[in-house]
Amino acid sequence: MYTYFLRPILFRYDPEKIHHFTFKMVRFLSKIPLMSSIFRGMYVINDPKLEREVFGLKFKNPVGLAAGFDKDAKLFNELYNFGFGFIEIGTLTPKPQDGNPKKRLFRLKDDSGIINRMGFNNGGVEDAVVRLKNNKGVLIGGNIGKNKITPNENAVEDYKICFDALFDYVDYFVVNVSSPNTPNLRELQDKEPLTMLLNTLQSKNQEKVSQKPILLKIAPDLTDEQLLDIIAIVKDTKIAGIIATNTTISREGLRSNRDLVNEKGGLSGKPLTSRSTEVIRFLSQKSNNAFPIIGVGGIHSAKDALEKLEAGASLIQLYTGFIYEGPKLIKDINKALLRSK
Repeated sequence: MYTYFLRPILFRYDPEKIHHFTFKMVRFLSKIPLMSSIFRGMYVINDPKLEREVFGLKFKNPVGLAAGFDKDAKLFNELYNFGFGFIEIGTLTPKPQDGNPKKRLFRLKDDSGIINRMGFNNGGVEDAVVRLKNNKGVLIGGNIGKNKITPNENAVEDYKICFDALFDYVDYFVVNVSSPNTPNLRELQDKEPLTMLLNTLQSKNQEKVSQKPILLKIAPDLTDEQLLDIIAIVKDTKIAGIIATNTTISREGLRSNRDLVNEKGGLSGKPLTSRSTEVIRFLSQKSNNAFPIIGVGGIHSAKDALEKLEAGASLIQLYTGFIYEGPKLIKDINKALLRSK
């Protein structure tokens, strides 16, 4: 129904406006008596065989929603009814910011991809906390970043603010230094500043009565040498794991209109499928499976999901595939996982 009826209608309109429209519609429908139960009946599969225990947390299934979709933690309870095992909110920054000028979101329909240069648009971490207090049992990841106006030499302070504000309301943290849409942010992926940032957050973590897993989200554009550095950093800082991968700045092999292809920003969707799986496999093999990996990037089918899990991912996340394929994709993946048992 979604791909043949709803998607063609939604894809006629501006992507960012449709994103907000669909949020309003899902929220509205979820308030209708029994509608949430209907959604759960259509999409949720409850089976102990799907459960995963990863970095000390129990996931009801391994299929999550990636950061960037519910940036401000406005719809996580409702989205959970579509069958996700966990929801990652953010990227959140200490202060509210508008992000980059519009238009900043583009569909590459011929490539089943999306280019975005949103620029960490969000209402600020404290605003999200207000809504997270109304969590109805959703396992939540908190993706954190720095404000655009914060220079890199002060970036650690922004991450600390977000970490403290979210600590009581999320189950795990994701340090985002890999978005291509905040100027100079990816420089924080270099070994020295990244090690300092993660060690600082780990120190804050150790001050707590009980610690939360901290993960690092990395770009797909890293070289093998840089990926080896990432493995060493995970070992040195003792963070819980890696999310591989964020969006790519590569435009190799695209078929869409040149004007669209040349838009600046991070590319997600099917063009990222192979590269993100390669990164997962490289990290898994070179580290001897030393840490969990959440695989994300170009998952548009159950086959794509299984390939990432077979490459070494412990969990997976959807974003662009969810937009293109709809909530049935979550159910298809979970059914495929049960068949593979």
